Amino acid sequence: MTAGRPVVLITGANGFVGRHLAPALAREGCEIRRAVRSPSGEAGEVVIDALGPSTDWRAALEGVDRVVHLAARVHHQHDERSYQLYRDTNVEGTFRLARSAIEAGVRQFIFVSTVLVYGRSNDGRPPFREEDVLTPRGLYGLSKAEAEAGLKSLAQVHDMCVTVVRPPLVYGSGAKGNFASLAKAVRLGLPLPFGAIHNQRAFVSVQNLSSFIAFRLARPASKFDVFLVADNEQVSTPEFIRRLASAAGVKPHLFPAPTSLLNALLTVCGRSDAQQSLIGSLQLDISKATSSGWQPPYALDEGLSLALSEARC
Repeated sequence: MTAGRPVVLITGANGFVGRHLAPALAREGCEIRRAVRSPSGEAGEVVIDALGPSTDWRAALEGVDRVVHLAARVHHQHDERSYQLYRDTNVEGTFRLARSAIEAGVRQFIFVSTVLVYGRSNDGRPPFREEDVLTPRGLYGLSKAEAEAGLKSLAQVHDMCVTVVRPPLVYGSGAKGNFASLAKAVRLGLPLPFGAIHNQRAFVSVQNLSSFIAFRLARPASKFDVFLVADNEQVSTPEFIRRLASAAGVKPHLFPAPTSLLNALLTVCGRSDAQQSLIGSLQLDISKATSSGWQPPYALDEGLSLALSEARC
């Protein structure tokens, strides 16, 4: 470790969040070690095998005192056939990394999980809080919940402090999935049938998520802690689309359609997994994170402007 500079290993460093987080931590004075499967020429890269129960982390962890674990098998609807695909990577792969980090003397371990450990919606219920009972749906959410439980057990009997971060949909330049599809549709001026939806959903810009991770790394951590992180504003799906259109400098084309029709259309299009993320509510209580001294540095409009302006560069 360079004297006076914490060395931080980021797994999944060349993924969407990692590409934003690494420079953010470097600006905070951290020395960055990037764990990647395919080298890109960035400084500090260490090539590792596929994340799993037998990954050799020794070279990547040498001299490291903090780890941010982003790498994961993300949700793909066609993977629902086999939990083992998720378990090998998201559960056993995480345990392997955590145990290796403990052996290497790592002091702090941040695990980026997901709000899907609660399920997909809290319609008719209060916003989710950290202490709520987990009811994960889908193999991705199940694997993340299992990984969290294992990390808690490890933290209780070892010196390494573990922080679990549960973000909602993360948006920003380079994001894929629902945000990329929505941004493309808005820019093309496509009519979107979400005008009659009256839900409330949490989102988080990749800049705000990176800010919270940097905040946690810079402060003493407890043995095991969990935080929900999101933008301050939590808005409906049509309002998010309007804000996205404003950031893109175009007019939104929203029209109302019955929820039953939307569900049928998404099913026919093979996107039944997107029903709750577009139609249902998912509100988060982020007061634990903000009461710890952190505030989201970017408002929703700023985050969306950054996402689209950076994508055009």
